[in-house]
Amino acid sequence: MKEKLTCYIIDDEHLAQEILEEYVVKVPFLELKGTFMSPLEAAAQLEADKPDLLFLDINMPDLDGLSFIPMLNPKPMIILTTAYDQYALKAFELEVKDYLVKPFSFERFYKGVLRLYQEQSIKQQLELKDTKSESKPEQDYIFLKVGHRIQKISTRDILFVEGMKDYLRIHTAKEKIMTLLNFSKLEELLPTQDFARVHRSFMVAIDKIDHIEKNRIWIAEQVIPISETYSEGFYKKLKGLT
Repeated sequence: MKEKLTCYIIDDEHLAQEILEEYVVKVPFLELKGTFMSPLEAAAQLEADKPDLLFLDINMPDLDGLSFIPMLNPKPMIILTTAYDQYALKAFELEVKDYLVKPFSFERFYKGVLRLYQEQSIKQQLELKDTKSESKPEQDYIFLKVGHRIQKISTRDILFVEGMKDYLRIHTAKEKIMTLLNFSKLEELLPTQDFARVHRSFMVAIDKIDHIEKNRIWIAEQVIPISETYSEGFYKKLKGLT
């Protein structure tokens, strides 16, 4: 979970600044990084620091808050703090996270920032989960129907696969396994980086290749042809692995 949300305050009224600063200090998951009197003063610092959250007034000299929002890149989460309620529709069109009408209580302020903190924490957890899913290693076994049973086969044991009309014969160092399956379905099950189709009737485990000579592959004293149809894709795959 994210420990703290970094934030800035932009408001041209000193009293409003002081109240917001007091509120922020009371909240353990907020970290105030700075306070400014106008968007123009804050622009460079916001671009450099990339804060999580910005408390922004609307009516200010030189540049108002609503005009400043589209200029922000990247845009932090924004909570507008204003004495006027007539800008609410425009504000939410600009995708602000909350709209606090002055004077607002600490309770109202806290509810708003707590919701944002919880949303960010959930987002962070989901991103972490996605990252773990992406980095999860490929499954090193498959299950295939062999006769009247479902057999678990370690992909690391497979030397090559031979097509036999409606069946596939899977060659391992210990046994030959016949399964009623086609190459397309098997390719969906196997880790794509470890296996390559080299012929209409053959697929090989790349790390089991002993050597290649004259478009023929030697694996465990077996000779497997490389057909013209699959030759280019196979050699490109080998090149990409070296």
